[in-house]
Amino acid sequence: MASNLPKNDLPAEEHAFRQYYAQELPVLEHACAFYMALLQSVLSKVEGIEISKVEGRVKDREECLRKFSRKYRVTLEEAGLDYDIQDYITDLIGLRVVCLYEDELEKVAEIVRHFFDVIDVTDKVSAVESTEASFGYKGLHLDLRLNAEQAALPENAAYAHIPFELQVRTIIQDSWSVLDHKIKYKKSIPAELKRRINVLSALFELADREFRQIRDATDAELLRAVDETANLDDSDEGDIAPQLVTMGSELNAFTFLKIAQHFFKDFEFDPHKVDMFVDDVRAWVPSITRSRFNALMRENIAVVKRYKQFFDEQNPGASFNPYTVIRHCLYLGDKTVFRRALRNSSREAFEAWLLMNVPVQNL
Repeated sequence: MASNLPKNDLPAEEHAFRQYYAQELPVLEHACAFYMALLQSVLSKVEGIEISKVEGRVKDREECLRKFSRKYRVTLEEAGLDYDIQDYITDLIGLRVVCLYEDELEKVAEIVRHFFDVIDVTDKVSAVESTEASFGYKGLHLDLRLNAEQAALPENAAYAHIPFELQVRTIIQDSWSVLDHKIKYKKSIPAELKRRINVLSALFELADREFRQIRDATDAELLRAVDETANLDDSDEGDIAPQLVTMGSELNAFTFLKIAQHFFKDFEFDPHKVDMFVDDVRAWVPSITRSRFNALMRENIAVVKRYKQFFDEQNPGASFNPYTVIRHCLYLGDKTVFRRALRNSSREAFEAWLLMNVPVQNL
C-alpha cells in the first residue's frame, strides 16, 4: 500500500527513510568510530591546543525525521518537489571537539581543513552575536568529508563517500548547550524572563572570555619570571640571579617554578602539583619570600642530594622526587618552622642519617 502513495507523501518517505537507516546504520557506526579516531590522532599531535574531549554519535532515527519535518517538509511539499529524506540530514554522523579556550575554535577548524573538504560552515559565533533575541551557544559547525588525499588511502576508502558534521566548542559553550536545552520556553515568553535568559547567556560568555584572559595572564607571569632569571648560572647549588632575590618578593607558583626549574632542570613540574605544594609551603610560613626559599634550597641541597643517593641505594624503586628533595631542604634549613614538611618516619630516617654523616657544626 505504501508503495502506491505519491513520492512526496510524507508517510511513504518516512518508510523509505526507515529502511535506509536500518540498512546503513552499521556502516554509519563504523564511520563514526573511524572519524573519531582520526580526529583524536590528528589533534593529539598539535601543540598549543588543549582538547577536553572528542565524541561522536549516529543521529537517532526519529530525531532525523523530526528535524526533516521541522526544517524542510513544508517547503518541499509546497514546491511539489520529489525528495529523499536522507539527502537533507547532513548530520547523520555528528562529531564534537570540545577545547578549553574560545580562541582555539578556529585553530581546530584550520587543522581539520588539512584532512577534510569543507562542504558547509555554520558560524554560531556570528549567528548569535548578530541577533539580539537569539538564545543558544556559540561555536563552529562544519559539514565535512575526506579530502582527495585522505580518500585515496586504502584504509580510508570505505568512508570516502560518507560526510559528517563536526561541532567545535569550548567547555563553557558545551555546558551552555546542555543547560540551554533544559530551558523549555525561550521565544514566546514575557520580556522579563527573556531578559534573565540573556543575562545567563552573557555570564557564560563572560566566563569563556575570563578563562582565556587568565590563561594569557598566567603565561605572561611565567615569561616575566624567565626574564628575571636570565642570568642563572649552571651549577645545581648556584645562586639564583640577583634580580630574583629582591627582599619582600613573595613566593608564589610562578616564582617557585622558576627557582625549582633552576635546581631540577630535567624535571617537568605539573602546574596543579606546583600550586598545591606552594600552598602547603605558604601554610607553613605565610610570609615566606622567594629569596628565603631560594636561600634554603641553595644552602641545603648539597646535603640533601647526598642523602637522596643514600636513600635510593637503600630503597630501590622508592620515590625521592624533586618535591621530596625540596621538603628535606626546607626542613634542614629550619627544623622548627618546617617540621610539617616531612612525615614522622621520613624525619626520623633523615635525622639518623644526618647524625652519622654530617658534622654537627655543619648543620
